[in-house]
Amino acid sequence: MDIRYASHPNEVKQFDTERLQSEFQISSLFKENEVTLVYSHVDRFIIGGVVPTTQTVQLQSDRKNMAADYFLERREIGIINIGARGTITVDGTAYTMDSKDCIYIGLGSKEITFASDNASEPAKFYFNSTPAHKTYPTVKAAISEATPAHLGSINTSNERTIYKYIHLDGIQSCQLVMGMTLLKPGNMWNTMPSHTHNRRSEVYLYFDMPEDAVVFHMMGEPQQTRHIVMRNEQAVISPSWSIHSGVGTNNYTFIWGMAGENQMFDDMDAVAMKDLK
Repeated sequence: MDIRYASHPNEVKQFDTERLQSEFQISSLFKENEVTLVYSHVDRFIIGGVVPTTQTVQLQSDRKNMAADYFLERREIGIINIGARGTITVDGTAYTMDSKDCIYIGLGSKEITFASDNASEPAKFYFNSTPAHKTYPTVKAAISEATPAHLGSINTSNERTIYKYIHLDGIQSCQLVMGMTLLKPGNMWNTMPSHTHNRRSEVYLYFDMPEDAVVFHMMGEPQQTRHIVMRNEQAVISPSWSIHSGVGTNNYTFIWGMAGENQMFDDMDAVAMKDLK
């Protein structure tokens, strides 16, 4: 498990490219037949990925860092498949996961395993996990069952559809909010004008990108912006004090996960374009 500590914005002003990447970017999440885990002290997020190919892979607790007998002893988790068809089995119940399907698994579930239907075209499971205080039921949702919101326009290069999976009016959770945004062809900007939300942190996973494409992920305080170059299937941690916007060389898809004081999707502090520096 990779441990990431919280950073003060005054310190981040001094970071060079390598330091920004080491603190906030998660560059390698998807490895065959193993679970990759990154523990962030920002709202105690755990970000992870797994690509089961030739075997079934089990999600287990990192006892040293989690002090738990099993992964969801004190946690909840949201998982989205960004690969081909696979299966997630929760305490003996199997859930078929097509591309862009989501599943929420609540506090107390003990045995979670991942498998792919075809080893040569494997599933790729990405997940966010946050502390939990109550057990909510396991629920699977296909993208067709998510709540869509159409935003932006081609004139501002940010025409996109947001699909909400885990949120106040969808799949219930203790604090985790999770969904996915698909940019339409010819559109490259996300979440612009930008915002912060002091009551919550956020994690993005960028994917559906060509090999030679990048997204310039904007972060930092609104008057002290920085950028991190993101490539396909890389994630980035956004503290509550930081903006989180991106512009790509192509259109792309990204998964967003939030945790913190509340689950209100529109609880954000807007930043006017004239105030960005």
